[in-house]
Amino acid sequence: MSCDQPKTPVYDLITGEILKKLPEVRLSAITYIHNSILRTGYFPGQWKVSQIVTILKPGKPAEDVKSYRPIIRLPILSKVFEKLFTTQIQPILQSTQIIRDHQFGFRRKHSTIEQVHRITNIIHRAIENKQYCTAAFLDISQAFDKVWHEGLLYKLSTFLPDNMYRILQSYLTNRYFRTKYREAY
Repeated sequence: MSCDQPKTPVYDLITGEILKKLPEVRLSAITYIHNSILRTGYFPGQWKVSQIVTILKPGKPAEDVKSYRPIIRLPILSKVFEKLFTTQIQPILQSTQIIRDHQFGFRRKHSTIEQVHRITNIIHRAIENKQYCTAAFLDISQAFDKVWHEGLLYKLSTFLPDNMYRILQSYLTNRYFRTKYREAY
């Protein structure tokens, strides 16, 4: 099995190339849809349907299901909205300091290299001060799938503006996926 090319559309048949070539009037319509989502707090159900394609991991046996890396593909309009929403929610997350400084995942200017430097500096300071330095590293497989959504939403409701909370609530509920194997779903 192999992943479709990145430019291949999912079920909605819209690609990034198509979006780039749309006339101004169609871009205005998409902008209207995005603004309506922000205003109403409703995330369209069609944008919640993901397509899963798989890529065989190098050197792994093709007959073992664990040998495949799932790639989840969403409609391009959904991904565009997610980027826009992220730019609007980031200042709120920063001002409330809900995300701790040591959390590096999914944050701008917080790469793996910077996290390695941070840990190395902590170890270096401990050695210089003749202190013990211990660490525990935790890697949770399929972490997003294991998040307690109700608890997450409750926590978000305590500091997010109501419309942003409603968007995330709508975004996280009633999600569906379909798996593509060769040309079959």
